[in-house]
Amino acid sequence: QVQLVESGGGSVQAGGSLRLSCAASERTYSVHWLRQAPGTEREFAAGIHWASGLTTYADSVKGRFTISRDNAKNTVYLDMNSLKPEDTAVYYCAAQMDRSGQYHYWGQGTQVTVSS
Repeated sequence: QVQLVESGGGSVQAGGSLRLSCAASERTYSVHWLRQAPGTEREFAAGIHWASGLTTYADSVKGRFTISRDNAKNTVYLDMNSLKPEDTAVYYCAAQMDRSGQYHYWGQGTQVTVSS
């Protein structure tokens, strides 16, 4: 059982920055950040393949968000810059244990609120 513990959410004004952290109890195949705004479906934001460091981003965050990992700490980060009100959501980290595309483990979620 892999545990994912998120931290770093909060409130910020538009144009500001936040860093989210996802500490994993063990290394996984990949870790993704997803987000869910009220009344909407959960959507993919960014992902990283742990072994290679290969990253992917949704078009809506590309150029503003950066996902990275610290192997020594088994932690994945999401650096969010130039935040917009539409980035307001609960952010979840999720781990994949293989290349099936399935999310096997989830963090508890952390709220990010961007005010205009």
